[in-house]
Order: sequence, then structure tokens, then C-alpha cells
Amino acid sequence: MAKNLARRWACLILGGAMLMPYMMVGALLSGVLGGNGRLSDVLLPVQLGVFAAVLPVVALTGLFLPVRGLEVNAAQGLLGVQVDTPPRQARRSWQERRRTATWFTLHLGVGGLVSGCTLAGVPFTLWTLPLAWRGSTWLAYDIGPGWEGLLWTLMGLGLLAALVAAAAGAGALLAGLAPVLLGPTPSERLAAAEDRARALAERNRLARELHDSVGHALSVVTVQAAAAARVLDRDPATARTALAAIEQSARSALDDLDHVLGVLREDRAGTAPQATLADLDALVRASGAEVRAEVGDLSGVPAVVSREAYRIVQEALTNAIKHGRGPVRLAAAVHGDDLTLLVSNDGGARRGRSGGRGVTGMRERVRLLRGELEAGPAEGGWRVSVRLPLRSSL
Repeated sequence: MAKNLARRWACLILGGAMLMPYMMVGALLSGVLGGNGRLSDVLLPVQLGVFAAVLPVVALTGLFLPVRGLEVNAAQGLLGVQVDTPPRQARRSWQERRRTATWFTLHLGVGGLVSGCTLAGVPFTLWTLPLAWRGSTWLAYDIGPGWEGLLWTLMGLGLLAALVAAAAGAGALLAGLAPVLLGPTPSERLAAAEDRARALAERNRLARELHDSVGHALSVVTVQAAAAARVLDRDPATARTALAAIEQSARSALDDLDHVLGVLREDRAGTAPQATLADLDALVRASGAEVRAEVGDLSGVPAVVSREAYRIVQEALTNAIKHGRGPVRLAAAVHGDDLTLLVSNDGGARRGRSGGRGVTGMRERVRLLRGELEAGPAEGGWRVSVRLPLRSSL
């Protein structure tokens, strides 16, 4: 408790110290404009009118001087309060300027009053302590020892107690107002919330990227490795084709992984561009599956829709390979204002691990684009049907 009071008192003294230049200039101008500019008059205690006159100047400087960081450090280090600091913005808002100026004026004004009382009250109390047994003279008034001196001593101690109480109250006031006036403004809180939402959306997008690309590659590798193992002895050419598909899928997954890691490191200069519908042929070749593609003119598909549609097709191919058999049909075309995608196979069902996040990821992408998705087992195989409006936006 005593340590906390001492630190808060120090914060008030700091405010009084920062007020001194304003007070000195105010006292000088008061003396000059009053027709009496002698230095001895300037150094006399400044009247309360001068103190009140300099507070608007303090508020004005608080609007423009970058004092927020200094005041936040003082509040956290001396007042012992936690002040949330928003991200630094390119330009200060007027709302933040007004709040900072209000705090700056309050800190210097209250600190100046407490500092002045401290500078006058503490020496006065020390002066009254020995009056009970030796007496003294104050302003041509003789104070005798004994009861008269004791009354002055008690008055000095009472003044000191009042000063301590005032300092404690002023420190508590500043501690309560610091998070309100120095903390984030509503606009800064909104900006921070938007930044967190964007970061969360980016993490979710990267999670989908990793799942779709790496999951697709691992599914292809699993299927092709099993096929290569079955025909390695009797059909080396087919085995080599399967191994080539495995190599291609692994390379593609590594490229996607490098891209995602580059985004996470914010090293965008070294990342590869994201795949789009223009890369469907490479995706089909890397899958190693027998795919019957029916792809129309997709050059008019917006880039954001094209990127998300590519990932949807990639995941749909993965599911078709995992959960079905036989040739896979891939259809992609633009009909009016919509992009339609169809991935299906009609062979006998293949036992595969279920419960993954592939369909969930596709639903998230489609929902962000305000489209429609149908995905699941169909006719013993797997079928994914998607409609994406071309004017959708993330």
C-alpha cells in the first residue's frame, strides 16, 4: 500500500514537473503584461489565475505533441495500471488526440496542485514539529513553547495527513482514468478487431491450403504407391508411371508448402503464385488417376473465384480417389453468371478413411463465395457438385 502510494505520488510530482515550463512562461507573461517584469516578482509563487490560464495551453499542446506513449509508460510504471496499447497508426485520429489532451491536462493540472502542496506542506510540517518545546516566530507572530507550540505541531501533522489523503485520492483518480483516456479509442478497438478477424481468416485459409494440397498429394501417393507395388514385377511401365505421378504430386505439395510457409513468415517475395483453374491440367496429371475432363472457357473467371475453385476441384479429386473407383469425370464451365464444377466417379465404392476436414473446407470456401455445394457418396462412387457466382468476393 505504501509503495503503491509512493509511486503514484511520484507520478503526480512528474506531472507537476512537466507543468513547470508552462507556469514559468505564464508567470513571466503575467509580470510583463502587468507592467512589472522584475525577476524577483517572476520567481514569487504564481497566482491561481495564472495556473488556470495555462491549462488551455497544456490541452492545446496535448492535441499535437506525441505525448501518448510517454503518458502510457508513466501510467503503467508509476500508477500501476494496465493500459492496452493499440497498433501504431499512420495518422492520429482526432478522437485519440482529444482523449490524450484530456489526460495530459488532467495529469499536469492535478499533478501541479499536489506538487505545489507537497513543496509547501512538507516543509511547513517539518517546521512545526519542534515548536512544542522551543517556539518560534512566523510572519512577525511569536509562537511560544508549550500548548501553543503543540497546537501548531498538531496543525502541521494534520496538514501532512490531509496532503497524504489528497495524494492518494488524486493517484486513485488518475489510475482509474488512465485506461479510459489512454487506452484504445472505439475506432482503434474496431481496427484491432478487424485485424484479428483478418488474421483469423488468413490462418483458416492457410489451414485449408495445407489440407487441400498436402492431403491431395498424400492421397495420390498412397493410391499410386499401392498400384505400383501390385504391378511392379509384371508391368514395370505402369509402375514407372505411378512413381512419376508420386514424384509430381510430392513436388506440387512441396511448392504449396513453401508458399504457405512464406506467407506465415511474411516473406511474400519468395513465394510462388497461388494455383488457379488455369492449372487444372497439371493437377489432373499429378493425380495419376484416369480423369475425363470437360473444361470450358474459364478465362473470364475472377482471380479470387478461380483460386478457390482450383482448391475445391483438388479436394474433390482427392475424395473421388479415396472413396470411389473407376474413371473420374471432371467438368468445369461458365453458365451465365455462375461457374459450375462437377467431379464424380461411378465405379464401385472404395473403403477409405472418413471423418476428415476436406468437405468442411470445401463448404467454407463455397460459403465465402456465396455459392452452393453438394458433396457425398453417389451411385457407389463420389460426387461433388458446385455452383459459384462469378461476382462473389471474399
